[in-house]
Parts: sequence; C-alpha cells; structure tokens
Amino acid sequence: MTERLRFDAIGMVTENLSASLDFYRRLGLDIPAGSDGEPHVEAALPGGMRLMWDTADMIRQHDPDWARPTGQNATLCVLCSAPAVVDEVHAELTGAGYGSAMQPFDAPWGQRYAGVLDPDGYQVQLFAWQ
Repeated sequence: MTERLRFDAIGMVTENLSASLDFYRRLGLDIPAGSDGEPHVEAALPGGMRLMWDTADMIRQHDPDWARPTGQNATLCVLCSAPAVVDEVHAELTGAGYGSAMQPFDAPWGQRYAGVLDPDGYQVQLFAWQ
C-alpha cells in the first residue's frame, strides 16, 4: 500500500438502521447513543478502521438508481490522500478496464467521492476529505 491510499472503512447499506445498530452493539461495537435516527452512522474498529452504515434512503439521494444487490452488499472504502487522488485513481482503474460505480463528485458531507467495481462486482468507494 502506498502513502496515497489507505483502506479506511467498510460501508453497509441498511433498510432498518435501528435493527442493524442493535445487532452490532450486541457484538460489542461502541456505536454512538442516539444515532439510530441518523442517515449515516460510524463506529471505530480496532486498528483504526471504521464500520459505517447508511440508510437505503440516504444512498438513493445521491444514487437514485441504487438497488439492493443480491448476496453480499458491504462496500470497501479507501481513503485517498487528497481530493485530486480520488479522480486520479478512478481514472486509472476505469482506464484499465474496471467499471465505474460512481463518477467522482463533491459530496455534501465534505468529501470528494467516487466508486469503482472490482473484478467480482464488489464496489470500492474512493474518498478524500476536502
């Protein structure tokens, strides 16, 4: 892994955030109290990683065509060192023939964001804080 990129988070989409958070709290994750009504929730994992939940409604706000995939639906998230790196890595991977899941955009939560597909169709999201 280079200094430009660092795996940072695992993202999950849920139809029932309260039920999902309850499940993971039961597994010992320290999830902020009162977060059950939020559209996006994060919990720190050992080693500096994060587990993140987004409601399906929130995902559809920036990807109206999103539909729940069958099977595994977790998303790998890669922290980039700068917003320009999001665009560079997206261009590098799509130029190499990998699919784009989401063109780079400036997200309302303060990140530069994009998505690519691995060879098995798993989405890998690229982001950098602005």
